[in-house]
Amino acid sequence: MNRPKRKKAHEKEPNLERWLVSYADFITLMFAVFVMLYAMSIVDQKKMEEVQASIQSSFSGPQTLTPALKVIGNKDFGLIPEAVEQPVPSPAQDDAAAAAEAQEFSQIKKEVQDNLQGYGAKNEVQLTINERGLVISLKEAGFFPSGSAKVETQALPLLDKIATSISRYPNTFRIEGHTDNVAISSAVFPSNWELSTARASSIVHYLMEKHGFKGSKLSVTGYGEYRPIADNATEEGRKLNRRVDIVMLSRKGVQGEALKFGGE
Repeated sequence: MNRPKRKKAHEKEPNLERWLVSYADFITLMFAVFVMLYAMSIVDQKKMEEVQASIQSSFSGPQTLTPALKVIGNKDFGLIPEAVEQPVPSPAQDDAAAAAEAQEFSQIKKEVQDNLQGYGAKNEVQLTINERGLVISLKEAGFFPSGSAKVETQALPLLDKIATSISRYPNTFRIEGHTDNVAISSAVFPSNWELSTARASSIVHYLMEKHGFKGSKLSVTGYGEYRPIADNATEEGRKLNRRVDIVMLSRKGVQGEALKFGGE
């Protein structure tokens, strides 16, 4: 008995519009991404300035390189500090800064010399510039009695002129005492160490008490006979070596001072 043939089920036509769903999802996602990027690109200027001011006050320090902070975001999404490395000055920038500083010291030297011109202080004061800064040498013959650390009364007007010329500058000053190699031995000064240090200290006290120099900007050093600038074998050389140097320190000189005292 022949069975009747079953009719094949009619195949469903493929849904050719399914891709539209994925495409719509993709477009929606892209739209959301662009909205976020646009929102993050709008910076709340007032908040950014407040945060930058707070950061700068927290990390400010003398000549210290610290990481800078870049702020991104807006008032809706918040400010996000992002650490970025601050560029290190190039050798060319260092050379330019050193040249500018040397020129400034030359101007200060000329100013001091002009102020001292009326005093005929050529034999009492000598000015030189080196890598440490401007060195103002006060010779013993013009400022101190032999074997004493008290400044001569007649030398005070000259010292006042020098102090007035340099007091308006913010530099750090180091006062250095020096002697010749002739040994001294007294109840007050057992050796040249004590004499050289006492003379430098006398100048420091005068600068602070009479001219208002800040103690934090001053330091005292006594070298005795161990930093001569002339031959101690002659009387003329020994006269040159008996001196007190007021050193207006350069940047390099300040760095050497900091290293000397453990980087403080």
